[in-house]
Amino acid sequence: MPVNLPEIDSIELHPVAGVKLGWAQGHIKKPNRKDVLVVEICEGASVAGVFTLNRFCAAPVTLCRKHLAGDKAIRALVVNTGCANAGTGELGMQNAVKTCEAVAELLGTSSEAVLPFSTGVILENLPMDRLLAALPNAVANLTEANWRDAAYAIMTTDVAPKAVSEKLDIGGKPVVVTGISKGAGMIHPNMATMLGYLATDAGIEQELLTEITKEIADLSFNCISVDGDTSTNDSFIVIASGQSEVKFSSREQDGFEQLYQSLLASAQQLAQAIVRDGEGATKFMSVSVHGAKTMAEAKAVGFAIGKSPLVKTAFFASDPNLGRILAAIGYAARECQSLSDLDTNLIDLYLGDVLVAKQGGLAPSYKEEQGQDVMNREEIDMTVKLNRGDVDVTIWTCDFSYEYVRINADYRS
Repeated sequence: MPVNLPEIDSIELHPVAGVKLGWAQGHIKKPNRKDVLVVEICEGASVAGVFTLNRFCAAPVTLCRKHLAGDKAIRALVVNTGCANAGTGELGMQNAVKTCEAVAELLGTSSEAVLPFSTGVILENLPMDRLLAALPNAVANLTEANWRDAAYAIMTTDVAPKAVSEKLDIGGKPVVVTGISKGAGMIHPNMATMLGYLATDAGIEQELLTEITKEIADLSFNCISVDGDTSTNDSFIVIASGQSEVKFSSREQDGFEQLYQSLLASAQQLAQAIVRDGEGATKFMSVSVHGAKTMAEAKAVGFAIGKSPLVKTAFFASDPNLGRILAAIGYAARECQSLSDLDTNLIDLYLGDVLVAKQGGLAPSYKEEQGQDVMNREEIDMTVKLNRGDVDVTIWTCDFSYEYVRINADYRS
């Protein structure tokens, strides 16, 4: 079961004016489950996206990038689960295009104004007959209140749906931020298989939205790891519908920082929800790295710990074999060349508030029962102090359990 992941209540998911969502049962992989989602976006909205850096990226990712770079304003999203449409060659691209054309016809817009997304099994072709047959049903139930159903419609191996919502008061005017995500396995930047959709009714100029979407992704979805595998389909989309009275064209405007922090916190909550629902996860771990020279250094150390099978299995067993963490810190230089001069004699390691290692060696005050007490918890904080700079970052990860192996051994069955 997910680690302390709260259930979502549709009443608490506030509608975003100008964003309608509709779902359908397409029977893409399994019968009688929500697996197709259509999102209709109002005229005048801004849309930005960040995608996987996997060179074997899926056809929908390639088409999304093309459509976002085009001259058509984005008016719709379409998502299917059960089939990733990745590793499918020219036919995969043709099917992604056909999907956009079908949605465009139903909504009365251009196919270049539609962004397609797929998630599921790689190296299998989309069952286009089932997908196309489901789209009219999804469009028929478009409504601004469908966020909870939408969260279910994008799930694959997820145990639970993931959503977040907040109402803001910016200069006396109401603003809404609501979003959903999916992901449980094959999670590691860039990006961390995941899909994330975040919407606000505030107006944000396109260039500014594109800029902050990348920043937000780097501090949220690009700070999580379940298993160290970067998917072919990862996508994060931010929509600013512009339907509220609050509009921004510059970061310097009053109220923008408040909206930015809300979008960032919402994205981080959605990203953390993916880790909490990591395949087979029993523990949620936060790895805070302090005192790096650069963000690249900080993330290299954080992810060396966060994706280490030895570290993750030790945490599953509640075994305070904490030398594995030091070993992971030591080989982080493989991921970041500037760490080649890392002075391990400067490093301090904390497990919770317990000092484990001081100046590169076992802290004289440390007792194993202290470490055991922390390791027995479901949520565990680790802090690494490199003491070589002033850059900090937090990475979120989970343990490796027997269940992770079972889920991925049976994934295609």
